[in-house]
Amino acid sequence: MTLVAERRPEDATRPPRGSTLEVRGVSKEFPRRVGKKSTDVEMVPALAPVDMIARPGELVSIVGPSGCGKSTLFGIIAGLEEPTDGRILIDGKDRSGETGLVGYMLQKDMLMPWRTILSNVTLGLEVQGVKKEHAVAAALPLLEEYGLGGYTNAKPAQLSGGMRQRAALLRTLLFNRQIMLLDEPFGALDAQTRLQMQLWLLEVQAAFHKTIVFVTHDIDEAVLLSDRIYVMQGRPGGVVDEIHVDLPKPRGLDVIAEPGYGEARDRVRHLLMTDGSH
Repeated sequence: MTLVAERRPEDATRPPRGSTLEVRGVSKEFPRRVGKKSTDVEMVPALAPVDMIARPGELVSIVGPSGCGKSTLFGIIAGLEEPTDGRILIDGKDRSGETGLVGYMLQKDMLMPWRTILSNVTLGLEVQGVKKEHAVAAALPLLEEYGLGGYTNAKPAQLSGGMRQRAALLRTLLFNRQIMLLDEPFGALDAQTRLQMQLWLLEVQAAFHKTIVFVTHDIDEAVLLSDRIYVMQGRPGGVVDEIHVDLPKPRGLDVIAEPGYGEARDRVRHLLMTDGSH
């Protein structure tokens, strides 16, 4: 199959490579009331100083227990929350607190039920001021290429969970940012659909070379998709290890038989079971 990105490399809506994302010493504390007075407040650490890097075209996963600060970290990277300390760098420039620099997809597809799939997918471009006809022209080939061509005029309620997630990811892709944050995007799907979406994401990543940071609780999902995995510990959340996934690309299900797959999976599982102790 010839991918859209290969057919139209000159198209400005599909830049060829991602950006470098660096998280440097980022921490976060939240106030907690401890007395009757408004001044009776203590600061509770939610995120210990975190250092991470995602290089152009990499898919980097973050795995950790619930409450370890993964979503808080995403909010800081996206500029939706201010860090207590630390910096967010994109291509070497401090972009801490700036919004609109990354694509951000949550576990819930967040498709607008009154809009068609086509108009949902083009929403990000419309918000940026792209003319409707140009947004549609950019979206239609992607919808056709990735299995939604027959559903452009359908409403989200008419689609399966996997198809809605596919539309949501295409919307994030068309938002046209070099960095994409995916926060457990397949977590609510059944096992078969989830596996199909994982393989589809690998295909999309091979075509568009975005820098993707992917939060998941699924160890096998992290190993299958990732170039590197950051394992986080419980509250206050912090990185306990960075695991390089040395597996061939492009990847399919056959990669599960590779020795490196089992080694990486077992290493992540051990770290999570021991809460990061070596």
